[in-house]
Formats: sequence, structure tokens, C-alpha cells
Amino acid sequence: MTEDDIYRASTQYRLWSFTPETLASLRATTNAAAAESVRAAFMNLEQHVEDHTDCLTIEEEQKIVSYYCLKTLEFVDFCEYPTNVKATAVQYLKRFYLTNSPMTYHPKEIMQTAVYLAMKAEDTFHSVRSFAEKLDVTTESILASEFLLTQGLRFTFDVRHPYHGLEGGFMELLAFTNGKGEAGPGVKKSPKEIREEMLDMSPPPGKSKAKDIKEIVIRCQTAHGKAKELLKTSALLTDAYFLYSPSQLWLSTLLIVDEPLARFYLDTKLPLTSEVKPKIFTVLRQCAEMLRSSPATQPDKEEKKELKRIQKKLEQCRNPQKLDLVAINRAQKRDPDMNGRDGLDENVAKRRKLEREQSMKESEDLFGPVLTNKKG
Repeated sequence: MTEDDIYRASTQYRLWSFTPETLASLRATTNAAAAESVRAAFMNLEQHVEDHTDCLTIEEEQKIVSYYCLKTLEFVDFCEYPTNVKATAVQYLKRFYLTNSPMTYHPKEIMQTAVYLAMKAEDTFHSVRSFAEKLDVTTESILASEFLLTQGLRFTFDVRHPYHGLEGGFMELLAFTNGKGEAGPGVKKSPKEIREEMLDMSPPPGKSKAKDIKEIVIRCQTAHGKAKELLKTSALLTDAYFLYSPSQLWLSTLLIVDEPLARFYLDTKLPLTSEVKPKIFTVLRQCAEMLRSSPATQPDKEEKKELKRIQKKLEQCRNPQKLDLVAINRAQKRDPDMNGRDGLDENVAKRRKLEREQSMKESEDLFGPVLTNKKG
């Protein structure tokens, strides 16, 4: 089984990979459904005389989610958690808001739970108490939305990142500099020939050609560092994970930071006559273009002003039935069949009730019927 076969069997490929069109359609459907629910909730509470509320647009939802992705990066960096925790937490947040709206569940509340869940998924677990102390919140506020988040993630916690691919590619490049690397199938080049081609490789724009193999090593190290930084920022703040595979992501970052080096690497993997190579470069260039369009890690004055406007608008169009997740969680624990106030779907409530009744019946069958005293 090849790496490609393994990836195609993953939940990331089967459930969280889209075309640009299907991704846009999914977000439009989520926004429309959330807006309808918000307006219905306000009408039920008779808080609005008018029959409509000014809800967030799809673009405004995207901006507010992107902002909280940035806040996630800042928080994880502050806590000095591993890169994988940061990347997984951001993907959890982005995945959740494909089928849920900020108007229904505020990203600030989901963000903290996403980081906590990512720590567990990435084997960097801390107690919920110590984690809550870092955020200066209660443990209940973190746990209240945990099951909600897992539902939004469709109970799939695996996130395939491009970091291992980048590290593997970097090690291969260093092996080529040592004359030990091997070419891919169909590429008839000896390790010595590959090493000589590296010395003859075109330099990056604005740089001079390498004089010896030591300068090639430095060049590879520089490209590796820059590519890794792009994967830790731009790849997380765009839709790249939804549209491209991990290998396409890391190769695209290499293409951005040092295109001649990226071309050289692919030439060692695919024959010059390969019909697939032009298609690969087309996809990599599209991915690279998306990564270049990534929002800045620090919003400028105009962006902050726009975010402030959206935040204010969001406060006016949040679903009043979902404002207090802690209270909803408490209510569900007291009475799982509650309907309406906690937003529990009627069918779900009925199913849970039947499951409890069936469980009680099975327990009775296990220990036999209730004993009764018989007279006479």
C-alpha cells in the first residue's frame, strides 16, 4: 500500500476534502440554515417586532472564524504546546464551522474546547483544571461544548499534517548532498549524478549560484525553515487543508520559498517524460497561490475596525437559545429529554429515551423479575 492509498483511506480524505465549489456550497447552506434558526428564535421570544434580523453574511462568518483561528495560534504559542496541537486545534475549529455558524455557537467558546480536545488527540494531555487556569475560565465552560464539538467533527479526530512530509523531503535533500540519495522509479540517475546536478542547480531569485556543496546544504536548511513557517501559519489560516493533500501542501511551500529546489526534488522522483508532472505543478501552483493569499497573522488597522464591526453585529444576531452552553449542558444532564430550551432535537430526545428504557429492561432481564411475596 502506497502513502497515497493510506491517505485516501483516511477520514480526512473521505470526510474533510472538498472542491472549491462544494466547500462554498456547504458554507452557504450552513449560513442560510443558521440565519433562519436565529430569526425563528427571536420571533418565538417576541423580542423583535420585525420578521427579520440582520444576520451575518457568509463572508462575515469567515472573517470571524479566521480571527479566532489567529487567537488559537496565539494561545497555543503562549502555552508553548507542540506545533501539532496548534495545527489540529485550528483544523477542529475550521471543520466545526463548516456545518455550524458563529451565530449559533460563538467561536470564543468553541476555540478553548478545540485546543483542549487537540491536546488529547495529539497525546499532549493536561488536566482540564490546569488548562482552565491558563485561560482563566471554569472547567465547566470547557467541558460544556466538548460533546458538541465532537459531533461537529463527526467523531473524527485524526488530522493529517504536512510536517512529517516536509521533514522527510528535507532529509532526502541532505542525503543527495552526501551522495547517498536514491532517485525515484524510472529516474535513471546515480547518487553521484544527482549530487553534481545539485551543484549546477539554478539559484533562488536574487541569490548567486552555490560554489560548493556546503552552500547547497545551507540553501536546503534555509528553504526548510521558511517552508515550515508557512505550514505553521498560511496553511492553517486558509482552506488549504480542505482542498489539498499533506504532500501537496509541503511541496507548495517549497515551491514558494525556492522554486528551483522544488523542481530539482520532483525531477529526482519523476522522469522528465512523465505526463503527470505538468499536472502536479499546476496543482502545486494553485496551492501556492492560496498560501500566498493567507491573511496576516497581525490584522492591520482597517481589518481590526472591520472585525470590531462584525463582532458587534454578531452580538445582535446570536441565537438566543444557544447563548449559555454551560446552562444547556447542565439542563441536559438533569433531564436528557429536555426539548426547546436546550435545542435538543425531538427525534434525538425520543431515541435517547427509548435507549434508556431498553437498557433498563435488559438489566431487569439480567437479574430476573422482581420478587413478590405470595400468600398461602
